[in-house]
Amino acid sequence: MKRKRLAFAVLGAVLLSVLVAAESSSPSGQAQAPPAAPQVVPPSQPTFRTGISLVTTDVIARDNNGQFVADLKPGEFDVYEDDVKQDIVQLLLFHGGRQFSPLAAPIQTAREGIILPPPRPTNDAAGRIFIFFVDDLHLDFRNTGRLRDLFKKIRQQLVHEGDMFGIVSTGPSSIAIDMTYNLKRLDEAMTKISGSGLRPADILEGGEGAEGPSEVRYRAHVAFSTAFDLLGQLEQIHNRRKSLIYISNGYDFNPFPGARSKAEQERMGTGASGATSGASGQQYQNAQDDPTELFGRQGQQFAYADLARELAELTRTANRANVSFYTIDPRGLVGMPDLDETVNATEWQDYVRTSQDSLRVLADETGGYAVVNSNDFDKALKRIDAETSDYYVLGYYSNNPDPLRRNRRIEVKVTRKDVNVWARKGYSLKSTKVKAK
Repeated sequence: MKRKRLAFAVLGAVLLSVLVAAESSSPSGQAQAPPAAPQVVPPSQPTFRTGISLVTTDVIARDNNGQFVADLKPGEFDVYEDDVKQDIVQLLLFHGGRQFSPLAAPIQTAREGIILPPPRPTNDAAGRIFIFFVDDLHLDFRNTGRLRDLFKKIRQQLVHEGDMFGIVSTGPSSIAIDMTYNLKRLDEAMTKISGSGLRPADILEGGEGAEGPSEVRYRAHVAFSTAFDLLGQLEQIHNRRKSLIYISNGYDFNPFPGARSKAEQERMGTGASGATSGASGQQYQNAQDDPTELFGRQGQQFAYADLARELAELTRTANRANVSFYTIDPRGLVGMPDLDETVNATEWQDYVRTSQDSLRVLADETGGYAVVNSNDFDKALKRIDAETSDYYVLGYYSNNPDPLRRNRRIEVKVTRKDVNVWARKGYSLKSTKVKAK
């Protein structure tokens, strides 16, 4: 744990130095206006506080043939926040990984007291930033070979010379590679990656808490908290498309409820003639009459709500940091459970669907792409490569003065015909309590 905290600290320092170097050496640096003076209110009236800052969002424009449109002018874009038209003050074009500035915000001077990294050659300005999030706590050990083959494809097809990348794992793979341009570090990480996810038998034999399988919740908490730490560091970088390649089997807070209930009954004692036995030892002829079954159904509903809440908070944080999640399930096409697993086909399919849906939510709500239930990783990596190489970064100063409106909806349109655009759906402000002096 100490090692991961140190890695996050170094990662934050490197990311911040990249931000300052980009702003001080390029005419497209982002200028932040001074924050508004906070209002002092009585302690019993907490409120939200926000400053006037540049809001940026990535925009991908393609024609009807799917080709990127690289000649759009600032006047051809219309951006709306909560249905109110905004004044565009910045439009950066990244084409083939190269940056152009049709409309740039004012230059921000370098900050004193920050040590900059060694200067890079001027012709090496790809501007692509990748974070590889290896959630080995939710990756099958049996798929370790498949997982390493996936990273070989990533090394060959996605990460190119001049790209900056870092790698963090959540479990015993113990990978914590700071942001670097050295592709050899990616080769080193491949040899260390190993899945350590829970097997169905591990879940059935594990302990149960008030929220269900305790180990399942604990591992998900570790994964989400690690992702939150990364997003906090990435929020310091502006005017670049930040892509988090999220490699995981996904999440289900209430897996195999029927099989878990049956395993628990076998441990506690089972009634004769097919009758079920509740926690108190009382026998029930029908499973519907068993209060433990009713509790299991209620627990399943709570588990879905808890998972939705966790995913929503993570996607809000990602949108605030302007980070896109590209989720990859290395299992590919998922078939039936292994023969040595004691779960029925229906519950297995429910588990697979829920875990894959969690990855879809992370990608869809942050403007990324979910690679799930597919063995064609080559096609997926080519798409990720294209979306991280050709795009616009559009910026405006929000004219919405209401600090209590945390969630802001964004809509981007273009006036040119036969051009389709994708842009972030919205963002959320951080909530802070103002303390009285």
